[in-house]
Amino acid sequence: MNIGIIGTGRMGGTLERIAVEQGHGVIARFWDARPLRPDAECRGVLSGADVLIDFSSAEAVPGNIRIASELGLPMVEGTTGWSGFLKDAEAEVRRSGIGFVHAANFSLGVNLFYRVAERAGELFSAFSQYDSFIEETHHQFKKDAPSGTALELRRLLSRSRPDRDIPVTSVRAGYSPGRHAVSFDSAVDTVTLVHTARGREGLAAGALLAAEWIRGRTGFYHFSEVLEQILSERTT
Repeated sequence: MNIGIIGTGRMGGTLERIAVEQGHGVIARFWDARPLRPDAECRGVLSGADVLIDFSSAEAVPGNIRIASELGLPMVEGTTGWSGFLKDAEAEVRRSGIGFVHAANFSLGVNLFYRVAERAGELFSAFSQYDSFIEETHHQFKKDAPSGTALELRRLLSRSRPDRDIPVTSVRAGYSPGRHAVSFDSAVDTVTLVHTARGREGLAAGALLAAEWIRGRTGFYHFSEVLEQILSERTT
């Protein structure tokens, strides 16, 4: 699979390294956080690409999706902080007929953690003495807070407790790649579920899994839908 990578920084570098280790070709690298430009050079560089993977900036996402749509390239979107553009992005993707997978976090562990946390929320919601809350910690360079992962956890927990606000505490310090904790607290005890990332490799591996899956497909998908289909295939 030939990949075009959009995005600056550590994540883009990790993605390229893991892609090469898995035997993929990285034929284009756009390290500028601004949107891609629809010029002849850009089109030429991407002419041999099978998929685009974007870990750039929230501001660049709308323009990058438009370019992918114009070029007919499937796209994996791992940038966070652009949820306000989600409906417009879906309309653009469906209009153009490309395939598109997005997620706030492509880590397989995190996406399985979502399922565990949601089920736990359903169980604890049966007992009014328990309140739930979320704590997340990331490195000092992460711009958005709360993280997209924390917001997704809050959304999932809110399904079973729509009557209660679920607070999220964010810490931006040091060099931690990411830690998310979901707690259920009562006067007599606390139950806490934790996911701790050891590095960015898990995000890269999940994004590449999504890229392999979306190749040859059309439509607008969240990574949870992709994972659901993969799990279904592997357990039947």
